[in-house]
Amino acid sequence: MQAYWPLGPFEKVDAANPCLGPQAETIFDCPLAGPVAWEAKDVFNPAAVVRDGKVCLLYRAEDTVGRFLGTSRIGLATSDDGLHFTRRAAPVLYPDHDAQQAIEWEGGCEDPRVVERAEGGYVLTYTAFDGSVARLCVATSDDLVHWRKHGPAFGETGARWWSKSGAIVCRRMGDRLVAARINGRYWMYFGESNLYVATSDDLIAWTPLLTTLPMEHRIVVSGASYAIETEGAPSVPLAVLRPRAGRFDSALVEPGPPAILTERGIVLIYNSANAAASGDPALPPRAYSPGQAIFDPADPTALIWRCDRPLLTADRPYEIAGQVNHVVFVEGIVPFGGRWLLYYGTADSLIAVAQGPAIDE
Repeated sequence: MQAYWPLGPFEKVDAANPCLGPQAETIFDCPLAGPVAWEAKDVFNPAAVVRDGKVCLLYRAEDTVGRFLGTSRIGLATSDDGLHFTRRAAPVLYPDHDAQQAIEWEGGCEDPRVVERAEGGYVLTYTAFDGSVARLCVATSDDLVHWRKHGPAFGETGARWWSKSGAIVCRRMGDRLVAARINGRYWMYFGESNLYVATSDDLIAWTPLLTTLPMEHRIVVSGASYAIETEGAPSVPLAVLRPRAGRFDSALVEPGPPAILTERGIVLIYNSANAAASGDPALPPRAYSPGQAIFDPADPTALIWRCDRPLLTADRPYEIAGQVNHVVFVEGIVPFGGRWLLYYGTADSLIAVAQGPAIDE
């Protein structure tokens, strides 16, 4: 049995769920495609932030037109109670005639995570998808509506390789989750398969921490093989969390909401998938479930604790069947109304909310 959850445990708010879904009547005059029902197909994978006493969701929505299962855009919805939402008619972040068009069209803008800056304003990480390569990108805003795109988080070099899911380390300040410096730098967990880490001085330009894989040189003497030296191979991103055979997180791991610096350490809620052949037999193959891990606050690369069972599982009909079956995918968390609210995509089709125990101020 799990001894405790650093954040949680969380219970699904069935009376409110799903709390946001697709609707065909909202039409957006897309600058690249003309009028489109931009959230008609699926609505899922939201970031969350509290602003002016309201919970604000920045959510991914898909139309039915884009070649790659619909083009994704990011919408904004607000709530007085964190459970019932009113949405803006138009998306707030989307492919446009801008410097990012080539990497965002026509797959779109996907899977946001958001934190606040200590000096004010917001930093959003999201995935730009051109139909071939997913690239982790950064945008900033003062009001959650008007966004400035800064392009790939890892610059021109990183723009050439697949990267996703950027969860910036933050500190709770009341109902705000504010980006936190550790050892003078900002930190971000990212990746899809293994989980990696990067640092930044300004929350916009990021540098992955790299490691060198050893290459062993061997000789054969009298039929026996002996290692005689090692040398460095090309550097690769440093993996700080990996899948585990036989567990719910056996196929892949990737970051969920922003990681939170607490007295216990850096608490990261992460998403994961169950391997078909070597996973947890109690879960369906490829089922997505979140877990939790704690990293050392003095060394964000050092894992000090990891859960042995999922935080939530897909057990409601709208979580079991949808665009992708058996999915609970978490990207947003906020302290609100004396509790934690956790927002997640269900079966890549709808949005639901779970709540955790009362917050110690």
